[in-house]
Amino acid sequence: MNVVDTPLPGVKLIEPRVFGDARGFFMESWNRRTFAGLGLDLDFVQDNHSRSARGVLRGLHYQLNDPQGKLVRVTQGAVFDVAVDIRRSSPHFGQWVGYELSAENHRMLWVPPGFAHGFIVTSDSADFMYKVTSFYNPADERAIRWDDPAIGIAWPDVGTVPTLSGKDAIAPLLADAELFA
Repeated sequence: MNVVDTPLPGVKLIEPRVFGDARGFFMESWNRRTFAGLGLDLDFVQDNHSRSARGVLRGLHYQLNDPQGKLVRVTQGAVFDVAVDIRRSSPHFGQWVGYELSAENHRMLWVPPGFAHGFIVTSDSADFMYKVTSFYNPADERAIRWDDPAIGIAWPDVGTVPTLSGKDAIAPLLADAELFA
C-alpha cells in the first residue's frame, strides 16, 4: 500500500496494492494493522454507501461538534473528490486538494476531522463508499458552498450544471460558516 502525503497535512491519498489477473482483481481496502503501520491508527464506527448520477455534487460537508474522519473510495464509476481545511488556526485554512477516485484507479482518500469534504460525479454514475470515525448526527452536520470563490475549487467540467441538494444549494460561504477553531 502506498500512502501519498498531499499539500494539506493530514489528508492522505492511498493507493492500495491491487492483485489482478484474467479473473478480476483483489485488494484490501481496510486493514487496521496495515493502516496503523502507515501512521493511520483509526477506529471506524460506520460504513456508508451512496450512488449518484453524472453531475451530482455532494458537499462541502462536515460535522462541527463531533467531527468525522472519512476514508473514501469509489467502487463503480468516477468522482473528483475534494477536502478543504476549515480549521481557523491552521496555516492551510481555506486551502483544498482534489483527486480523481475511480473504480479503475482504486485510490482512496483519508479526510481527517477538521476538513470539509465533497465530490462531483464525473462518470455516468458512481458508487461512493466511505468509513467514518464518528456516528452521523444530522443536528451536527454543516456545509459550505461548493463554489465559494474564497476557496476556489477547480471543479472539473462534467458537461452539465452540478445537481445539488436543497441544503447544499443554500450552504453559507466559508466566511459565514461555523468552523473549527
